[in-house]
Amino acid sequence: MATEITLETDTLLRVTGLKKYFPVRRGVFRRVVGWVKAVDDVDMFIPEGETLGLVGESGCGKTTTGRTILRLLEPTAGEVLFRSKRLGRVVDVAKIGKKELKLLRREMQIIFQDPYSSLNPRMTVGDIVGEPLIVHRMAKGKEKEEKVKELLQAVGLKPEHMRRYPHEFSGGQRQRIGIARALALNPQLIVCDEPVSALDVSIQAQVLNLLEDLQEQFHLTYLFIAHDLSVVKHISDRVAVMYLGKIVELAETEELFTHPLHPYTEALLSAVPVPDPDYEAERIILQGDVPSPVNPPSGCYFHPRCPYAQSICSEQPPEFRDFGGAHFAACHRAGELSLRGVKMQ
Repeated sequence: MATEITLETDTLLRVTGLKKYFPVRRGVFRRVVGWVKAVDDVDMFIPEGETLGLVGESGCGKTTTGRTILRLLEPTAGEVLFRSKRLGRVVDVAKIGKKELKLLRREMQIIFQDPYSSLNPRMTVGDIVGEPLIVHRMAKGKEKEEKVKELLQAVGLKPEHMRRYPHEFSGGQRQRIGIARALALNPQLIVCDEPVSALDVSIQAQVLNLLEDLQEQFHLTYLFIAHDLSVVKHISDRVAVMYLGKIVELAETEELFTHPLHPYTEALLSAVPVPDPDYEAERIILQGDVPSPVNPPSGCYFHPRCPYAQSICSEQPPEFRDFGGAHFAACHRAGELSLRGVKMQ
């Protein structure tokens, strides 16, 4: 008899020990000579109705984490517990079969980063937004058309737009089409993979406000992936900071911005622009390059670039632990350092 999987009543998603390694192959016979540790032992949780921001430098594993959670990429190890309403129980996304996974697709959706390449140029907007309804046999014909019109209106587009093709729209409008497609199956969780990074600043604000309105209207939960901390500050309830495939800090947004515990978070925050002419920010420039995920450093992955590193940092991996108030960090010196944050506006 299978063991029943349990999850806290208010938690929609809990990720434990998630890993995603890609093989490095060389030679005529394409033998595996190493592994790219894109996601390396990630733990996180998202309560229902919350937005968790996931930030870090380009190449740190943010997008891979989001896609592995959705099982668009097969995880190497770990568990992804999700409270499914349609299946009526908590499931481990990493282990369920194809039949259950298809049902779960209705509850877990993604908004892609690039609104230009994520839409099929040969399909009309009506076909793009309505395709999930056809695939999952939820609506067809006139019923599908009415549902598409409702979705387009929900994201700020007009019903007559459903007859047009993606090339006839601006970048912001295309991203709205992508959002409408993600909403088509009435999901619980949406992974927003840098949904505003390809847009102009003025359009970014409109799309962020739209996402917040839709979250309230449809009772959505977001994993919001971004590298722009200003954007994350605006939309997130909590923020997780990622470095070289690992979560190094996790806390409520205001707590993390004003009282960072990890030196990498401090360096990221020093680059956040503050709209105050009297505020003089002191930028922290990290020395060296990001290490290769094929051959990460011993101990703490950040120690070769950390200005506060001591001998223990290169010898032992730090434990990801709670320092009070659900403020987690993976740093040997987190309790003793006094790091600079930024003012919340």
